[in-house]
Amino acid sequence: MHIEQLYTGCLAEAAYYIESKGEAIIIDPLRETAPYIELANKRNAQIKYVLETHFHADFVSGHIDLARQTGATLVFGPNASPGYAAYVAEDNEVFKLGDIEIKVLHTPGHTMESTTYLLIDEQGRNHAIFTGDTLFIGDVGRPDLAVKSDLTKEDLAGHLYDSLRGRILTLDDEVIVYPGHGAGSACGKNMSKETVSTIGEQRQFNYALQEMTKAQFVELVTDGLEAPPAYFPENARINRQGYESIDNVMAKNLRPLNIHEFENAIEKGALVLDTRNQNTFEKGFVKGALNIALDGQYAPWVGALIPIDQKIVLVADYDKEEEAVLRLARVGFENVAGYLEGGIDTWIKAGKEIDKVQSVEATEVPRLMNEDWEVVDVRRSSEANTEHLAGASNISLVDLETEIGQFDPNKKYLIHCAGGYRSMIASSILKQHGIHNIQNVYGGYSAISKVEGVELVGGKCPTTLLNEKLASLNL
Repeated sequence: MHIEQLYTGCLAEAAYYIESKGEAIIIDPLRETAPYIELANKRNAQIKYVLETHFHADFVSGHIDLARQTGATLVFGPNASPGYAAYVAEDNEVFKLGDIEIKVLHTPGHTMESTTYLLIDEQGRNHAIFTGDTLFIGDVGRPDLAVKSDLTKEDLAGHLYDSLRGRILTLDDEVIVYPGHGAGSACGKNMSKETVSTIGEQRQFNYALQEMTKAQFVELVTDGLEAPPAYFPENARINRQGYESIDNVMAKNLRPLNIHEFENAIEKGALVLDTRNQNTFEKGFVKGALNIALDGQYAPWVGALIPIDQKIVLVADYDKEEEAVLRLARVGFENVAGYLEGGIDTWIKAGKEIDKVQSVEATEVPRLMNEDWEVVDVRRSSEANTEHLAGASNISLVDLETEIGQFDPNKKYLIHCAGGYRSMIASSILKQHGIHNIQNVYGGYSAISKVEGVELVGGKCPTTLLNEKLASLNL
């Protein structure tokens, strides 16, 4: 028996490869299929099944393409209603894989079709569970992402309570837990950085698995949920209804554009998405471009900030164009007109207009605040509430577009986030809206907090707030 967790950090997503006696299963694959096929070929195995734990909202799965390319059976759990050929398993149904078995445990709650897969080893022992978004390390799946459901988040949380207590916590403590996501995913609110655990560890340390009534659980897991990213419903719809082959998408979207073609696309309404590192972007970019760098959580931020049907043209570093297009396709963004051939150098050599963002070191912040520069913290409210710079305003990056009216073009603003990635995104958005008296702070709050003499205001960290919530429920 062989198990591999295939973790993609930029999406905080885990897919799984399970193999026995030359037969393999893939659970929750990403959009591109080559890594799974190559792994199976390398190990001289045949992919027999592709299992989906649920209709994912945060990325487009590669399940359809992978099943088609390998001849594997595509499997969903009970209650699933895919708009394409797939096998919908029954609760407790067992699939043979070499010398091991995979048992279907229907665990509704995150969504009504959510399913956990129990791996039974060669000796007939319960070895591991692959929980998708039902159970995370330190958390459970949020109950507000069901597609076209008449059920409320409270209804779904009640189902989740029953699934956790009735199906998962009945397993022995030594059973390994392999979740669908880790820290950084918007599919939960308190996920650990760890990506593997056991039932026993989770029974002891996971706040949502402590002894409590169903009513208390419902209140706990629905409290403090931030709005899901805007692209989630569309990704869930795509995963349920089906999609175009990733090969076709790449062929259409990965197109080099000369200066004329690039400008023509912009004139027709395409958004310029510049995927270069923020410290490179600031030195010169196409006026009106949005910077979301590839070396961060690129695809989730694209999904959170850009409408999924928006036409896009890309500026990327040399040899990064394919990665930029592929990672967009992972979250359902397929309306890419192409990329500027030769990158920003082509634009500059042609004598085209560029814009820049000014940045300052964190040590300059106290002086600039004394010179009437206003500080805008674009971290999430939960981050800013933990600790922030005295006098700073907090406008979360996801809310910046809708709150743009708060900015006065005649005032001066210092923009910061936690480390500098999000603040450059914010700076590019502000410039799009004619707010040019801005300076980005290198190193973000991490650097500001180390500057001698700055006044920091401490709030309550998420763990403290969670503990207070648990105390209020008498847990």
